[in-house]
Formats: sequence, C-alpha cells, structure tokens
Amino acid sequence: MFRKVLVANRGEIAVRVIRALREMGIGSVAVYSDADRTALHVRLADEAVRLGPAPSSESYLRIDGILEAARAHGANAIHPGYGFLSENADFAAACDEAGITFIGPSAESIRRMGSKTEARRTALAAGAPVTPGIDHAITLAEARQFALEHSYPILLKAVAGGGGKGMRRVDTAHDLDSAFRDASSEAERAFRNPDLYVEKLIERPRHIEIQLIGDRHGNMIHLGERECSIQRRHQKVMEECPSPLVAGHPEMRREMGEAAIRAARSAGYYNAGTVEFLVDQQRRFYFLEMNTRLQVEHPVTELVTGLDLVKLQIQVAAGQPLPYTQENIDWRGAAIECRIYAEDPANNFLPSPGKLTRLSRPLGPGIRLDGAVYAGSTVPIDYDPLLAKLAVWAPTREEAADRMVRALREYDVGGIRTNIMFFRGILEDPEFREARLHTGFIEEFFQRYRPEAPSADVWEAAALAAALHTLSRAPAAAQSNDARKNAWLETGRNSLLR
Repeated sequence: MFRKVLVANRGEIAVRVIRALREMGIGSVAVYSDADRTALHVRLADEAVRLGPAPSSESYLRIDGILEAARAHGANAIHPGYGFLSENADFAAACDEAGITFIGPSAESIRRMGSKTEARRTALAAGAPVTPGIDHAITLAEARQFALEHSYPILLKAVAGGGGKGMRRVDTAHDLDSAFRDASSEAERAFRNPDLYVEKLIERPRHIEIQLIGDRHGNMIHLGERECSIQRRHQKVMEECPSPLVAGHPEMRREMGEAAIRAARSAGYYNAGTVEFLVDQQRRFYFLEMNTRLQVEHPVTELVTGLDLVKLQIQVAAGQPLPYTQENIDWRGAAIECRIYAEDPANNFLPSPGKLTRLSRPLGPGIRLDGAVYAGSTVPIDYDPLLAKLAVWAPTREEAADRMVRALREYDVGGIRTNIMFFRGILEDPEFREARLHTGFIEEFFQRYRPEAPSADVWEAAALAAALHTLSRAPAAAQSNDARKNAWLETGRNSLLR
C-alpha cells in the first residue's frame, strides 16, 4: 500500500479523498493556489504545497509543479479527483515516467476513451449500441450531408469535449452554419481543439450512466446505474441511484452493465470509470461517452451499494485485486444527490462568489454532506462554484425525496446566493415525483415553477430589521443600549439574505 498520496485537486473532492486516506492510514499531501490558501482541504491534509497563483493554468493544471511537489514530499501516488488533470493522458503518462502511481486508468485508456470519436468507435467495435453519427472530425459540408440523410434535429459535439462545452443542437438547415461556427469556437477555447463531430439528436432522452470498477488483474464489475437526467446547460445538477426507469427492470440493468463492461474492456480499462448512455422513450439505450475518472455523483452509488469507491480506487491502483465479484453487488434503497452551488437560478444560474457569512448544515438519519466550505470561507470566482454535494438515503425513492426536502429546509447559507430553494421546488414537483424525467426537464420545470414565498418568520424579521434600522438612525439620546436590539437587527439582516 502507498505510504503517502498527493491529492491533485481542490474543494470537496480533495476533502473526500483526504478523509479516505486518513481512514486507510495513508499520509496525504494537498496542493493549493493562492485563492485556496485557507481552504478546508489544505487544513485537513497532513502536508500542503503551494502551486501558484489563482488561475488554474498556473496552479492546478501545472503537471510539472504537481510532480515536483509529489517528489519533494515523498508521495508515491497521486489521486487526481475529477476535473483539472483527472482525464489528462499526458499527466497519467508523466506520473508513470516519474515512478509515481496515477490512481486511475492507464494513459492509453484515457486517450482512447477521452476522445469522443475514438470512444464511439471503441464502443461500436465492442458491440455497444451507439446513436447514428460520424465518428471523426467533420467539415461543415459533412454536417450538411449528415442532416440530409438523417433529418434534423442533429447535435454538434466537440471531439475533445465534455460538460456541454462545444455542443450545439441544430433544428434547421438555416441554423447549421452559425451553430457549427459557435460550437467550434467554444471547443477551441475550452479544449484548444476546434474539431467537431455529429450525432442524430434523440428527443427528450434520459441520461443514465453505469459505474464500473476494474483491477489490474482483468477483473471488472459494474455497480449499477445512476439517473442523471436533470441538467442545466448539459451539466448534471441532481442525480439518483437507482434510476427509477431501470429499477423495475433488472434485465435492463444487466444489459446496460454488460455493454458498459464490454466497451471498457476493449480499451484495456482498469480503476473506476463511468459509461454514459442516452435512453429514448422506448427504453432503448445508446452509448454516449466514457468518463475515465471518479464521478462527482459517486456518493449515491456508495449509499445504495455500501461500497467506498475512493478506497477501491486506491486499492486497485496499489495492485490489489477487487475484493468483490458481480454476484456480491446488491442495491438497497434509494439515494438522491443535489449539487449545492453558489449560483442564482433566477438569473440564468450565474455564479455567486463571495464570503459565507453564515452556514448551517443539515443533519439526521440518512444524510451525507460532502463539502469544503465553512462560515467565513470565500467562494473564489476562479473555479467551479460548487459548495457541497448533499446526498440522502432512504428505503424508497419517495422517502428519499421527502428526506431531501427536509434536509434542504435545514440547509442555511448566508452571504451568497445558492440553488437550495430551486432544488426544493424540483423535489416537490409532480413531474419529478412521478419520475417523468428527461434532459430538458429544467427548461420545462421553469415554465411551471413558482418560487416559494418567504415564510412568515422571514417577513417578520424583515419588518423588524426595517424598524430597528429606523431606530438606529434616531438621535443618540433616543437610542437604547439594550443589546437585544442589536441581536434582533442582525437576525433581520440575516433573514433578508436567505
């Protein structure tokens, strides 16, 4: 087993990995930028190393700086988390060349499955169903010809893409030229690669993914599916396990799991990974892509299977065989996760960076919170504004949804805007409760969503704050020194910030 692991990431995933390392008795090294010098992952790690200024290109994306930090602090393995360098084949190869274990798949597997077009070809060769498309970088003329043959709508996607970057839906021939230009430009900015490919767009699909884990001895199992259909701008914001579509159809889970394993095996894959599928309204599934890393939403799988994916990643990377076979895996109950962001859903989900003036976390049975912020900490503008992942478990999906509503009501963040109230609206929405989900759910939800009015105590606090503000401006002789008034004033101000 490793003696010390450097965690090449920040935020809640760095905290998650550091905690797993501590439970396993392995030393941890954190890295940080100037913007994160007081971050929680820095405080929790056994050692910490400054990488550079806030921009990720000068800190968390510096392969040379990370390897230098690992060597200087005696780390013989690196966990990349997700994002940043986690799916960078050059980073995985550089770790190998430096004699440091990369806790993830091989550089070759990352290259094969990291390219969306290469991944499609690999999945197709392995017998996994794929949507009609062109599996190479295309020209505008080829996109036009594809649309003529398969009809609109079509989907333009970045060859090197992910997270919805460089992706455009095209509904008519009139829109194709501008969509192609815009998608290519966005892909160039995001991935330094303007190449696009094209697929036939599946209307109102569900996004369902299969979690895999494999060792270096040829063993590989799947840990079931996650429903990831609730997205904004092609970014997942809410996930659940099991999928309510698949839960009642064990043969569908088996078929999707086998297809995912075939695709991964054909790329020589090991460690944790996720194969993503689109599912149409006839419950036919199509390979979408593979994420060659730990997923943000892994907690819901852990809650339902009882396994620890981060510890399994570390054990597999150290050369240990998987301690489980497919027959050992069971799924109990239901889990839901909400990604709590510092953002404003009422203003097109714009980020809301700033200082947390107040933080009260939900507690109680069946609640898990993976976070990295505390009262007084600052959400920097330089990175993804994820505050925490709130996950709940319960015996049934209905009970899990009720538990999540309760947890969200207890979750209080001051000083910045969050999407907490937005999630409460979704969880109480009849379409969600009846599991009528698809990737356009949020757009349709906003057409019927009416934000919850402030509760009576908030209105009372607001009135009190206004009255006390007037009092505070009165002549000094008319003011009372009663400390309770100051406390009431602060209560009113805090309530208005909710």
